[in-house]
Amino acid sequence: MLTAVQAAVVAAAAAFVAAAGVAVYVMLKGARLMSQTSAAVAALRERGDELVDRANAAIDQAGEQIARTETVTASMAGVTAAMTDLGGHLTALAPAPPAGAEAPRDPLTWAAAVAYGVRWAVGARWAAALTSRGDGIRR
Repeated sequence: MLTAVQAAVVAAAAAFVAAAGVAVYVMLKGARLMSQTSAAVAALRERGDELVDRANAAIDQAGEQIARTETVTASMAGVTAAMTDLGGHLTALAPAPPAGAEAPRDPLTWAAAVAYGVRWAVGARWAAALTSRGDGIRR
C-alpha cells in the first residue's frame, strides 16, 4: 500500500508527464504553424517582387511613350512652323479668292463638290455592305 506522500508523489509525477506531453504537442503544432507561415511569407515576398518588376516595366514603357510623344510634339511644332511659312508664301503668290457669293457658282467648285459627294456615298454604302456581311473593319 502506498502512503499519502507516495500517492502525492505519483500524482505529481503523472501530472508532470501529462503537462510535458501537452507542452510537446503545443510546441509541435506551433512549429508547424511557423513553418507554414514562413512559406506563405516567402511566397508573398516572391509575388511582391514580381509585382514590383511588372510595375517598373510599366513605368519604363510609360517613360518611353512620353519620350515618343515629346518627339512627335516637337515634330508637329516644326510642321506647324513650315505650314505657316508655306501659307505666307502662297498668300504672296496666289491671287485673292473670289468673294463669298461668287465661289459656289464656279463650275470647277461645283464639279469637285459633286465628285466628293458621290465618292463619299459610294464609300459609305461599301462600308455598310462589308459590315453587314461581317468581314468589314469595325470602327
